[in-house]
Amino acid sequence: MRSPWEVIKKPLVTEKSMAKQQKSVYTFIVAPESTKPEVKNAVEKAFNVKVREIRTVRVKGKLKRMKNMLLEGRRKGWKKAYVTLKEGFRLDII
Repeated sequence: MRSPWEVIKKPLVTEKSMAKQQKSVYTFIVAPESTKPEVKNAVEKAFNVKVREIRTVRVKGKLKRMKNMLLEGRRKGWKKAYVTLKEGFRLDII
């Protein structure tokens, strides 16, 4: 079993994710090979909260042009998880 910090890489802090925190939905960047039960256990152990729901999304890397638009490259893909907490639980990420 992996440690919680191997599964959870870091919280995703954007305007959209900060707005969702009002509804107890928190967004994390997670390991690409992690599963929903692993993410749930990692969040519960790391932050001492109870999780109601987990939704995961794989984000494809964007195409980027380099060296005066002669070469094309691609950013790495990553995985994010939307974690909904049960009522009465909060996280202080920032």
